[in-house]
Amino acid sequence: MKLLTVLFVFMFSFSITVSKADDKIGVLLMHGKRGTALPKSPIGGLVDFLESNNILVVAPDMPWSREREYDKTFAESLSEIDEHVAALREKGATKIVIGGHSLGANVALGYGARREGITGILAIAPGHVPEIEYFQDKIDHDWRRAKKMVDQGKADQIESFNDVNQGRRRKQEMRAEVYLSWFDPQGPAVMPINIAKLKSGTSLLWLVGEDDRMYDRGKRYAFNNAPKNKKNMYIVVEGGHKMTPRNGSVEILRWLGEL
Repeated sequence: MKLLTVLFVFMFSFSITVSKADDKIGVLLMHGKRGTALPKSPIGGLVDFLESNNILVVAPDMPWSREREYDKTFAESLSEIDEHVAALREKGATKIVIGGHSLGANVALGYGARREGITGILAIAPGHVPEIEYFQDKIDHDWRRAKKMVDQGKADQIESFNDVNQGRRRKQEMRAEVYLSWFDPQGPAVMPINIAKLKSGTSLLWLVGEDDRMYDRGKRYAFNNAPKNKKNMYIVVEGGHKMTPRNGSVEILRWLGEL
């Protein structure tokens, strides 16, 4: 079985090289909340897998990483993505895919809603749902406190706010305006709104594990809001939230090969 899997991946990799000889796909792959792109991280193995199949990948630490801890607003994070997209184009990428795991998927959707010329959005185990009441109850609706501070001219003041990651709450220090941008239930990080605003020509792959809490929300949560595109795909794989990048790697490669 292992030999057959390796043979399949090799054959599929060859088909990408042949059928897309004039194109070079560049993928920005973003980690989840408080994550990294290190080899043992949820996206680390996927980075290696895609690179071994001739996909140009960059996987930087983003503003919501464990080292940076929300050092930029949602909008500022999109501007940072602009820089990585420019770098991919400089390396020869002719088709750009913005992808991410969990919160990274959320941001990828936000980017696709606000930028032209993106070939695809790769949403792997999407997470962070500030518009959902259960989520807000877990963080005590702290966005209201942040908004009050911003309205009082204290946008740059650092405060300790509630965050939640896969149901686990923790305190996180950040600027009030930063917190508000990520946690406002009507703010820029609301996936159902962003997915409806994806640009014409931008394809979407929504990949979720059957043991992920997002799985129960199904296509109706956000995917069905996406503009019509024959290359849009909604795929369910085995496993939970952290395993989705690995368990869906072959499906991701197949989708990239069809862009």
